[in-house]
Amino acid sequence: MARYLITSAIPYINGIKHLGNLVGSQLPADLFARYQRGRGNEVLFLCATDEHGTPAELAAAKAGKPVAEYCAEMWEVQARIADGFGLSFDHFGRSSSEQNRKLTQHFAARLDDAGLIREVSEKQMYSHADGRFLPDRYIEGTCPNCGFDSARGDQCDNCTKQLDPVDLINPHSTISGSTDLEMRETKHLYLAQSQMKDELEQWIDTREGWPVLTTSIAKKWLNDGDGLQDRGITRDLDWGVPVMKGDAPWPGMEGKVFYVWFDAPIEYIACAQEWVDAGKGDDWARWWRTDKGADDVTYVQFMGKDNVPFHTLSFPVTILGSKEPWKLVDYIKSFNYLNYDGGQFSTSRGRGVFMDQALDILPADYWRWWLLSHAPESSDAEFTWDNFQATVNKDLADVLGNFVSRITKFCRSKFGEVVPEGGTQGEAEAALLAELTTRVRAYEGFMQAMEVRKSAQELRAIWAAGNEYLQAAAPWTTFKENPEQAAMQVRLGLNLIRLYAVLSAPFIPEASARMLSAMNTLDMEWPGDIDAALAALPAGHAFTVPDVLFAKITDDQREDWQARFAGVRT
Repeated sequence: MARYLITSAIPYINGIKHLGNLVGSQLPADLFARYQRGRGNEVLFLCATDEHGTPAELAAAKAGKPVAEYCAEMWEVQARIADGFGLSFDHFGRSSSEQNRKLTQHFAARLDDAGLIREVSEKQMYSHADGRFLPDRYIEGTCPNCGFDSARGDQCDNCTKQLDPVDLINPHSTISGSTDLEMRETKHLYLAQSQMKDELEQWIDTREGWPVLTTSIAKKWLNDGDGLQDRGITRDLDWGVPVMKGDAPWPGMEGKVFYVWFDAPIEYIACAQEWVDAGKGDDWARWWRTDKGADDVTYVQFMGKDNVPFHTLSFPVTILGSKEPWKLVDYIKSFNYLNYDGGQFSTSRGRGVFMDQALDILPADYWRWWLLSHAPESSDAEFTWDNFQATVNKDLADVLGNFVSRITKFCRSKFGEVVPEGGTQGEAEAALLAELTTRVRAYEGFMQAMEVRKSAQELRAIWAAGNEYLQAAAPWTTFKENPEQAAMQVRLGLNLIRLYAVLSAPFIPEASARMLSAMNTLDMEWPGDIDAALAALPAGHAFTVPDVLFAKITDDQREDWQARFAGVRT
């Protein structure tokens, strides 16, 4: 039994996330976690809300609530929606937890002991209109690298270049909109990433099979321009992890907090501690400490491409620089962007379909299937309502749903609601078995390699193979001349439903559970031998005819949704 530690990039607390956020991290992570559990492997799947920094403060101010109260409420909302989408986290934590506070301060002290933290007097943007220093994300302007006109003070979302506010062209405050800004003197702690460049590069070179997207971004940040730069890890904010050394304030850093991108990845570890403290697990260290058993863990991270620099550079610098035996990531699965109907999804600008709205329209499996089968792996992808309707209707309704409906209803009409006996398999069945064996093994390979779209394509082909067999075998015709032969065909078809339920569970867990329930079985054993899997439900086994698995999306529905979600969420 293999062991997999799986983390999804933790979503900001500032509101409900859109479908682009979902497919860029949480959903494919859930797919992989469900698959590994289905194969009998041990999995710890962690995620949390990212609650510190500018996004939380701005969102709380907009909501007219204290930031701690706002974060607590939004954690509840995000946890409920995640559950609605069937995200099977072993624990969904919070970066504002006491565990993360202590661990963040611990890492900072260790890095300081290693000579990797230095104090820097610098000039930071001050807004006269707001009467305060502006953290990076309170400042927007034009990116000097690509010309994107909504780049933030820490990073351009368009080209992913790491920035400082002073780099921006025509910067303005996101609080007041004021351009009356000036640079003022302040002091901050910097993580000396430049000292770790060689060690970091050597570590990256040992990672096997990383996606080109991941390695290209990491190498670009390591080697472009002046190379890996030291990075400020404190901010002039009220909300965050206090900058402490032991039990006392860090000298000269009174009133400051750690930068959100320093403490947020540390929450992955703290989340495991929360998991134990919540009574869900009994040993977090065996997942995170190589001196406690984590050396046999495969650690996989899932994230959008904008998060790659921090996970390939800054967080590994924190781990390596601590000189402690922490588990480092083995594989980073990164994704491009999912765009929305000719534009971009945007939480901050309220553009696109958001997760709560999606669940109000249709059950989660409709969205899970479309998003995963169109995952933006090799390039950016685009959500359109026309494509969504076509995919749901063809794949889910016409291929899978139609197969389940036809075979169960026919069996009920001719043999009753039990698996019929009689008949012997022939060449058609042997050909189906050979095709399914080949395709299931290919599906396993794609899933293990985290090739999401190829996995979906192979799964659909597995569904289609059953449909094609049923269409050619035509048990409704066979029954007229040879009822026993028709019984064999139907028996095979009913066992295909159970097989499809098992194979499809990582993609469409709710529909999978409904198929298993209809087949009156809890047997989720992964199909090693396809021949045996297709005999799992013996003659005489009772079943029920399920309700329609997937209703087709009508043109009227599509047109209505297209108009309702034209691009702006108020």
